Amino acid sequence: MTDFSNLPSYKAPRRSLFSARKFALMASVVAGLGVASYGLAPQGNYDVFTTAAHAQVNKDVRQVQQPIGFADIVERVKPSVISVRVKIADKQASNDSPEDSPFPPGSPMERFFKRFGGPDGMPGGKGGRGRGGQMTGQGSGFFISPDGFAVTNNHVVDGADKVEVTADDGTIHTAKVIGTDQRTDLALIKVDGVKDMPFAKLSDTPPRIGDWVLAVGNPFGLGGTVTAGIVSARGRDIGNGPYDDFIQIDAPVNKGNSGGPTFGTNGDVIGVNTAIYSPSGGSVGIAFAIPANTVKAVVDQLKSKGSVSRGWIGVQIQPVTPDIADSLGLKKAEGALVAEPQANGPAAKAGVESGDVIVKVNDIPVKDARELARTIGGMAPGQTVKLNVLHKGSDKVLSMTLGELPNTRQANADTDQDSDSGGKATKGTSVPNLGLTLAPANSVAGAGKDGVVVTSVDPNSPSADRGVKEGDVILEIAGKTVATPGEVSEAMKTAKADNKNSVLVRVKSGDTSRFVALPVVKG
Repeated sequence: MTDFSNLPSYKAPRRSLFSARKFALMASVVAGLGVASYGLAPQGNYDVFTTAAHAQVNKDVRQVQQPIGFADIVERVKPSVISVRVKIADKQASNDSPEDSPFPPGSPMERFFKRFGGPDGMPGGKGGRGRGGQMTGQGSGFFISPDGFAVTNNHVVDGADKVEVTADDGTIHTAKVIGTDQRTDLALIKVDGVKDMPFAKLSDTPPRIGDWVLAVGNPFGLGGTVTAGIVSARGRDIGNGPYDDFIQIDAPVNKGNSGGPTFGTNGDVIGVNTAIYSPSGGSVGIAFAIPANTVKAVVDQLKSKGSVSRGWIGVQIQPVTPDIADSLGLKKAEGALVAEPQANGPAAKAGVESGDVIVKVNDIPVKDARELARTIGGMAPGQTVKLNVLHKGSDKVLSMTLGELPNTRQANADTDQDSDSGGKATKGTSVPNLGLTLAPANSVAGAGKDGVVVTSVDPNSPSADRGVKEGDVILEIAGKTVATPGEVSEAMKTAKADNKNSVLVRVKSGDTSRFVALPVVKG
């Protein structure tokens, strides 16, 4: 056997091997794998690991292995957190039943998410009927300034006749509601006559997924309680409204935590706890918090004028799905598709049309419909904005002055048609490839004058899969208006001849319209 021990390069791979072992060892310690022994006894040519280096590594490892704790952070931030107790008079109690929900009937929030910490009679509320028929409820909140301004949830103080807050030191104060914002579920309250209340700072930077967080609040009315977890997701849409942009955390959050803060490890508030995913009514490890940047914007307006005003362009918008993107010839399913501009709204006056895709606002790309709603809603009414729009395959730049978002609830594109057309159109022309039977709208009572009305739908058809239902009115196919079933058939034949995989159809349901991408049947 050849002896290579005298070659100059002999020790190099040994040292490299040792360095690799040392690196793997340190990585294991940092990862918390609980390595029991981190020292290596010198063996042969491994004695390059000097005593001094060994001592330094031991010192570094001991520092890395210090257990993670949050006591110092909690000691600093917990005094800013308050318990919020509300009382609602008989007139409110008589109108609400324990089964009432603050969400629209049939909405995703009503079906899948339970609010917590609101007055008794609201999902997740904790409290009871007091003397004289009063309803009581409990939630959480936190001071944001030494002079007594505090943040909580709208649904905690909504309709309250009296609001009391209990500070961390046990003192009880009467608070008044400065302003509320139902769309983001935020409220600003104030304790008068104080000057040096401990307060928390709203974070200037968003958290990262995986960051440690601490939720502090008043679960089940027990008083200041701290739980820990991580940020498990960002930008969550939980069906509460067009401005949904929640931080998802896995710190245990229970009834009574509503309005309480979630802190980052630097002690700043990264979000306000507002909802939990809870089929059983208790914490199952998924909670949602309103981001600090949203809280800042809303609180600033509530503090200055007691209400929130938002920019408005007056369009019904919907997401650009992959099918819709394909039918429009888009490379990516991005932007916001205009289902219908509102008559005399800012968008309509500027030239926005149904079927346009808004891709940029002030040269900033629009990812989806929710992002467009949040971007415009975050601007002040009267502000001039520039929109980049894809119009029938061509780029178009429009300028408009924002209006103010009306306080009335916007129509939902999924609203069922409540006309008397169902059952009266007994005859129609079948379009087998779509699984639809159609009739001219002007021949069906209550269907209007434009388009063709759907008189029946094959439940196993692609149209049914995409939500087309009896009573809907087809207004356009591939950007062209249709008035007869024959024109619908011809439009589908043209799309097939053009080798299209899908075609964009504008459908009216009740008082709203939306686009549906229907597949083109080949063969």
